[in-house]
Amino acid sequence: MSSIRNNWTKEEILNVYNKPMMDLLFEASTIHRQYHDPNQVQVSTLISIKTGGCPEDCGYCPQAARYHTDIKGNDLMSVKQVKAQALRAKSSGSSRVCMGAAWRNVKDGKEFDQVLEMVRTINKLDMEVCCTLGMITENQAQRLAEAGLYAYNHNLDSSEEYYKEVISTRGFKDRLNTIENVRKTNITVCSGGIIGMGETIEDRAGMLVALATLNPQPESVPINALVAVEGTPLENQKPIEIWDMIRMVATTRIIMPETQVRLSAGRTQMSREGQAICFFAGANSIFAGDKLLTTPNPDVNEDMKMFATLGLNPQKPFTKKSQPKTVEASESEFNSLGEKPKWSRPGHKIERNLVASNKAK
Repeated sequence: MSSIRNNWTKEEILNVYNKPMMDLLFEASTIHRQYHDPNQVQVSTLISIKTGGCPEDCGYCPQAARYHTDIKGNDLMSVKQVKAQALRAKSSGSSRVCMGAAWRNVKDGKEFDQVLEMVRTINKLDMEVCCTLGMITENQAQRLAEAGLYAYNHNLDSSEEYYKEVISTRGFKDRLNTIENVRKTNITVCSGGIIGMGETIEDRAGMLVALATLNPQPESVPINALVAVEGTPLENQKPIEIWDMIRMVATTRIIMPETQVRLSAGRTQMSREGQAICFFAGANSIFAGDKLLTTPNPDVNEDMKMFATLGLNPQKPFTKKSQPKTVEASESEFNSLGEKPKWSRPGHKIERNLVASNKAK
């Protein structure tokens, strides 16, 4: 097996991305088979535990309160509701539950305590638990680790340069700082991005540089194709070509051999044949269920039919890393500090975000 590199340059990654397609696929598939079972795909179910009302201005996101997108918001779900959805996910073949809350950052208090109880509950179902809750401090990460969290998702979204064209309410460095806080625990890191937002191929390479040069590299990297939602600043972006997705998956596999490369948002726009090539190129993780937070996703039964056609099997939980131990709240070593961290607000203006925001008024 080739050694893992953490010193990739943008030029090197561009050279990989732009290889002739057949050469790119061959190299990616060869590396994939060295590090993973090519017939196993990890299946996750995403649960939106708190939907809508987010104060951020991410140009791709229908959950931003400032845009008019007809998203029905809801308060934080109960532990009982989440457990019921997790059990349904498990029965349909998912090994991981990812819980997403439309928050800018985690705030200590009753709601976070409730999320910690959700983590404990799902871990006890012998399922991997992932959360995406916005920025978190080191202490908050430690509390999630104690509860039994397996992974924390915090996407970089794009390159540092193009990030400023999509989001103005938080800084790229905040993303890296949150990942650093997670790395101080035994929680695995899930971090990727979105393509099709109007970025250049150089921006895609820039995002992969930021991920590949982390040490260690993220255990999971979601590659999302933008799902343009009416009412958001990016509503008029045309869907990307499947070949862009395949190149992105293959390049990610080559530069991050041990990582689970997740074929994420945008699968409803991909044919089975296109998805099959992505699996061949190194994708070995998907989200199942009819929704990804608020955007459409293929039906789980259709996914299982595709798996049967391709001879793929759902990966069992804790295949890559052993199950975390759950510490009950009463025995927790880390308690709420009532922290109020000052996460950055860059404050620059993005014209298309302002236009979309004004339309909603």
